[in-house]
Amino acid sequence: MTKGRKTTFDERVEIVQYCIAHDHNYAETAAEFGISYQQARSYTVKYETGGVNALQDRRGRLKPVEEMSELEKLRAENKILRAEKERAEMEVSFLKKLDEIERRRG
Repeated sequence: MTKGRKTTFDERVEIVQYCIAHDHNYAETAAEFGISYQQARSYTVKYETGGVNALQDRRGRLKPVEEMSELEKLRAENKILRAEKERAEMEVSFLKKLDEIERRRG
């Protein structure tokens, strides 16, 4: 059983083309490109259900604001506000420490 490996978008397109041209022979495709059987099958299924854009690696990327539901927008805004609050609290804590250190010196 071959371990999977990272692939680029162009490689995924080439893998899908090869697999479809060879009658969906996932094992042969996996051996040809040095990927796992599951990767060959997954890329082909993604392509057939979502087209070429489905082969893009979207992990770690946010949805564009236009595609977000109202709940998702509110959650994103909430996350930003929490991060800003945490940063402000850290800033205040740092300034208090700095003030304390300066008082000890002087």
